Amino acid sequence: MLSRLADVLVPAFGRLTVTADAGAVLAPGSIIAANHTSLADPAVVLAALHRLGARPVVMAAAGLWRVPVLGGALAREGHIPVHRGDRRAADALDEAVEALGRGRLVLIYAEGGLPRRTDAAEAAPEAFRSGLSRLARKSGAPVVPVGQAGARRVTSGSVPKQLAGLFTAPLRRPDLHVHIGAPLDLSAEGIDRTERARTAVTAAWRTAATRLGEPAALAA
Repeated sequence: MLSRLADVLVPAFGRLTVTADAGAVLAPGSIIAANHTSLADPAVVLAALHRLGARPVVMAAAGLWRVPVLGGALAREGHIPVHRGDRRAADALDEAVEALGRGRLVLIYAEGGLPRRTDAAEAAPEAFRSGLSRLARKSGAPVVPVGQAGARRVTSGSVPKQLAGLFTAPLRRPDLHVHIGAPLDLSAEGIDRTERARTAVTAAWRTAATRLGEPAALAA
């Protein structure tokens, strides 16, 4: 339901385009790793994936399960709550491994939170936490890097700025772009899984941000 809803709503807030590397495959049982820049980008990524026939379960902050209506929908659809700073945090990885074993796609935001910047500009992904590499090692699943750009044009910054951006987006309809990279095999021993994944997601983000003419990507 959330994927279909995102695919319906996102075009009302911006102009979404999607590209993919030649070797990009969203095979059942894959981990999808995306950069996180805005409260709007999960909807942007879900809408893009829905266009490609993919409907992942999402690993997201457990607080969302307390939101009326949304929490019930998340629970019914099998999305995975992450209890940060809690001994239940490990349960999220176990649930993700089970979902991958059933052939579900699992979407994870390895940065673990939003950037603290208040401007609407793009920037490369921040440092990844270890959850993605642990999930890849534990499940043996391939990791598909996804880069999105433009979500900060919908909503970013302080709460008043976020609300203003959200309300004016249907009039402004900013450009949004999502790029799907080729899958990574992070199962080999002796590799830095976290840094390899971050490098791949950064490359996908750079492709997306370049399509939008973002200065940070063009300078790189």
